Amino acid sequence: MPPSDRRPLTLRDVSEASGVSEMTVSRVLRNRGDVSPATREKVLEAAKTLGYVPNKIAGALASQQVNLVAVIIPSVANMVFPEVLGGISRALEETELQPVVGVTDYSPDKEEKVLYEMLSWRPSGVIIAGLEHSDASRAMLAAAGIPVVEIMDTDGAPIDAAVGISHRRAGREMGKAILEAGYRKIGFMGTKLGLDHRARKRFEGFTEALAKGGVEIQDQEFYSDGSALAKGREMTEAMMIRSPDLDFLYYSNDMIGAGGLLWLTEKGYDVPDRLGCAGFNDVQLLQGLPRKLATMDSCRQEIGRRAAEIILGRLNGDDTPTGKVELTPRINPGDTLRLS
Repeated sequence: MPPSDRRPLTLRDVSEASGVSEMTVSRVLRNRGDVSPATREKVLEAAKTLGYVPNKIAGALASQQVNLVAVIIPSVANMVFPEVLGGISRALEETELQPVVGVTDYSPDKEEKVLYEMLSWRPSGVIIAGLEHSDASRAMLAAAGIPVVEIMDTDGAPIDAAVGISHRRAGREMGKAILEAGYRKIGFMGTKLGLDHRARKRFEGFTEALAKGGVEIQDQEFYSDGSALAKGREMTEAMMIRSPDLDFLYYSNDMIGAGGLLWLTEKGYDVPDRLGCAGFNDVQLLQGLPRKLATMDSCRQEIGRRAAEIILGRLNGDDTPTGKVELTPRINPGDTLRLS
């Protein structure tokens, strides 16, 4: 039968296939009521063979919520967020909850639209990246009546709960490490800071640490398209032609940092003695490079796991606190940061 001519399967179809009443089928599929193991197995096998999927929307009309957790992130191209999603998925895999993902492309307007659509399905909870949202998005999150966990950042006041790191602190720690290693002529390369609030906060913390050491950034460059190896190579070449006396390059993320390191290696720079460099995020994909870029772990998987655990705890009635859970990233000096 062509797909367009097929009717949706119903409880009656499962009832007829398993030889038990529709009420018993409903109890089994909703995991409610006292049903013998043999009957339960018979119903589940019939449903699996038929390809029957229960209509959760119908159940949601009574319960006012479905077993979905809305996860709203700015990008799936950025390698940071798949690891966050992995942490969320692992925390939820033994439960009835399923994460459903919306992508905002770092746009506040798009975040509003994604959030509106997801909340209209009455999810059991929301995990959303960042602490900065439009007034409309904040109002929707505050009025949703479900657990809300903002992730990746703790530099601000959460609507409900937050799990992440302090990006200002991360920037300060990297700045201090660079100064302690003896570098003084520093260049910075990163994303345009208007919509990427976490990158902006790291930059602010970084420049604050340098200023306390009496050092200013000598050259800087910002870009707006994707974080890629080619972009890192391109910006590094341009900066070193402009400012050949630089002795350290700090990149806002590992991908452009790795591109820069590849260019420096090809050109024969003595790294880290003549010129040091560092990125941010400790992306595992880059472990196979000939040289390990200095970086800082942003605790991505743990952030995802802890956020999902907060949602679960609230739904289970546990005494899960509101407020912030701040994790502590660590610097990995790799092969490109002199040890002080």
